Amino acid sequence: MKKYFLTVFEQNGTNLLDESFEAENDKEAKQIGSQKLEEKGFLEYTHRCVAPEGHLVLFHR
Repeated sequence: MKKYFLTVFEQNGTNLLDESFEAENDKEAKQIGSQKLEEKGFLEYTHRCVAPEGHLVLFHR
């Protein structure tokens, strides 16, 4: 399992969410990250999900 990092920001740069979760691969991480964003009502906010290697799995501006 790999550890992924999910972050959500306000337009002014305020950090609204900063949490980590584990997934087997990037595809699963994208699904889990999207689900967490939807559950918390953050789909339309600026967000990113980063893999442990440093590349983006999810990004919305």
